[in-house]
Amino acid sequence: MREIGAGRLTLDAVAERACLSKGGLLYSFPTKEALLQGMIQRLVDEVSAEREILRAEVVTGRNLEARLLAAVLLKLRKGKRKEIVNGMLAVSAENPRLLAPLRKVIELNLQRLKSTSDDLDAALLGWLAVEGLSSLEMHGLSPFSKAERIRIAHAVEALLLNGVADQIDPQVDRSRAEA
Repeated sequence: MREIGAGRLTLDAVAERACLSKGGLLYSFPTKEALLQGMIQRLVDEVSAEREILRAEVVTGRNLEARLLAAVLLKLRKGKRKEIVNGMLAVSAENPRLLAPLRKVIELNLQRLKSTSDDLDAALLGWLAVEGLSSLEMHGLSPFSKAERIRIAHAVEALLLNGVADQIDPQVDRSRAEA
């Protein structure tokens, strides 16, 4: 997909590039859609495994799951994975059903943040900031330099460690929710 683009991806091209017979490829992936679903599931599994690797490296503390999620998402937007994600999302525009596993992951991430965050407001803001940055980059619209991207990542980390809960007036928060 990185070499020829998602739109021109064919099972013949995949079999040739992977040095497989087309029959061998068809045994595991009988259709292009099945292959793309497999690629998306592999990406989901890699992100989950990466989260667990980072868990051993990240300092415990406030909003741990949110910090892990932010770190994994930022790492996902680098190198070869970035190209694969961009290509799969381009293909999914033609077939939105391919995004079903990603929708489940997003819902699970939200549930995990809600159940584990010491400061849910900070966790949600951090998650949205990282997803927003990723979206800008994915669409080739990011105005941020590499240094600014690093600065944003550090700001998200600080937000998740320091939180915002103490800075929100519960009365104002309640009245906004009712409106």
